[in-house]
Amino acid sequence: MKTDDQERSLYPLKFFPIFKEKVWGGENIRKVLGLNYGDLPNCGEAWVLSGMDGDESVVANGFLEGNTLVDLVEVYMGDLVGEEIYRKYGLQFPLLFKWIDAAQDLSVQVHPDDELAREREESLGKNEMWFIRRAEPDAKLVCGFKDGVNQMRYLKALQENKLESVLKTAPVHAGDVFYIPAGTVHAIGKGILLAEIQQSSDITYRLYDWNRPGMDGKPRELHLEQALKALRFSEKEYPNGAPGRSDYHAHANMTTPLVDTPYFQTNYLPLMQGIEKDFTGLDSFVAYMCAKGAAVIKADGKAVEIKQGELVLIPALCEIVDIYPDTLGCELLETYMGE
Repeated sequence: MKTDDQERSLYPLKFFPIFKEKVWGGENIRKVLGLNYGDLPNCGEAWVLSGMDGDESVVANGFLEGNTLVDLVEVYMGDLVGEEIYRKYGLQFPLLFKWIDAAQDLSVQVHPDDELAREREESLGKNEMWFIRRAEPDAKLVCGFKDGVNQMRYLKALQENKLESVLKTAPVHAGDVFYIPAGTVHAIGKGILLAEIQQSSDITYRLYDWNRPGMDGKPRELHLEQALKALRFSEKEYPNGAPGRSDYHAHANMTTPLVDTPYFQTNYLPLMQGIEKDFTGLDSFVAYMCAKGAAVIKADGKAVEIKQGELVLIPALCEIVDIYPDTLGCELLETYMGE
């Protein structure tokens, strides 16, 4: 017989998504991923796990339903996020998980690193990665400056309204992965639906917005002065690896590393049969984003279903995780910290 403590112990957690209207948003978060965002005319983002102030995810399953993610960190501390993570970040959940649907081009922008973000905003910086879920045939994105571009060439292009001439673009297809460390000039192009995994920060410096009006009909604010100190121009300026496409070779029913950064590690799991994951010795939560299909995830004797578009958070104290894909299989993004 289960005790009351066992009934009320931590378990695989699901959350209600937080939907964001964006001038460049579309309909694929509902049409492709199946997430219902109501009557938003341009849904650009679904935040599927967030501890951001004012946008705290709310638990959607089990006895903790209705509590926020920050409530859980406050009560369960290292049992939820990992002892070292709790010691370093306290009540701040360190990562943010999103789906982004770009029906139109996003602005050209840059994010600050930890040092600059702390100095200016008392915030974490924003290192991130993208997993392309769907892309139109001609879709492309901006990732970094062209070779040889320095601050002087950038400022000249900006002054002459020729910023596009110094930006490095890349064609994209479903399954592509990009690492976007802080300091990288970047933009998601139209026709792309992607998963974004990033540090828990919402600081963005906008450099160029294609001369497009915002939701209020007025040009959106640019942050050229703030961006200048954040921008990095050459690969040698990146302390933890340069931005760009991450090459990987996936095998069915195997765990394939996608990115390994000082901030988080993300793996790709294309599953057609059950798999056991042993996280003994890992002092971190584990988050699963479902890119395709569906599965049942079981930990500490408690099971939860995950469908495409959804996220399940595995508390740090859960050491063994069993994943059972449905008959058509599933594709999962697995993320944790500090291995």
